[in-house]
Amino acid sequence: MLQRAAMVEETHSHAVAQHLAGRSATLVLRGIGLNAALAVIKFAGGTLGNTYALIADAAESTVDIFSSVLVWAGFRVASRPPDADHPYGHGKAEAVSALTVAVFIFAMAGYVAVHAVREIITPHLAPKWWTLPLLAGVVGVKLWFSQRMKVAGLESGSTALDVEAMHHWSDAVTSAAAFVGISIALIGGKGWESADDWAALLGCAVIVFNGFAMVSRALGEVMDTAVPAAYDQEVRALALAVPGVQSLDKVRMRKSGLSYLVDIQVRVDGDLTVRAGHDIAHAVKDALLASVPHRITDVTVHVEPAG
Repeated sequence: MLQRAAMVEETHSHAVAQHLAGRSATLVLRGIGLNAALAVIKFAGGTLGNTYALIADAAESTVDIFSSVLVWAGFRVASRPPDADHPYGHGKAEAVSALTVAVFIFAMAGYVAVHAVREIITPHLAPKWWTLPLLAGVVGVKLWFSQRMKVAGLESGSTALDVEAMHHWSDAVTSAAAFVGISIALIGGKGWESADDWAALLGCAVIVFNGFAMVSRALGEVMDTAVPAAYDQEVRALALAVPGVQSLDKVRMRKSGLSYLVDIQVRVDGDLTVRAGHDIAHAVKDALLASVPHRITDVTVHVEPAG
């Protein structure tokens, strides 16, 4: 009976993780559509408005589409249940896709920086004034979508969504830098035509700085970095609240995609029968799997005698 209940809880936990992955994948697809529309708008605006910063922005949005497809694919793989070849599930695919996107961000920043330098040393016409309201609109839309994706990432605990949110934020930064640069070029007049290119270069530096934070988080998940202390304490409290558990020895957890895997060692009365100790272990597993906010999909409980 207890074993059947544990299987039901585990199935429910996996279903919750799959639902979150599906919702996240849908949001990423919307981001792909947004980037496709903005890429066309930016390229047209940059070509007609004599501003390389907008053309570079369009190129970044185009690359964003491909990187977002990788994130979407990562979610689709991560949502698959465990199988014979992947007994712990496919959750790591989400972190791998996040790491890949971070690499894309560095590559795009380098591409834009190289071409911005080339534009700085090459005389060109001043940008058109109407590119300013165009850029203001792009910045507003990107910041809005970035915030929306960040909130979704916090709710689901997704590293990939968090990186995607930073990706959209980076896009907003380059557009904002272009806005400032074009404004300076228009106000300064002759001799200030390359101000938007300098702004694009500055935007690249900001993106690279934030890119290191993205890489660190994605690598941390791939390398099974310890979970936050507050989360660890919450899981310990849930296990200690189970009747019959006297203390805990080891509690090890690792994040796998949108869920967590727990390996826990509990101490019980040494005079209990094997069956009684087994029942307590199942109760601990049930309690952790049932804690939906913690998104735990697998629990291994080891029983030790107290004293």
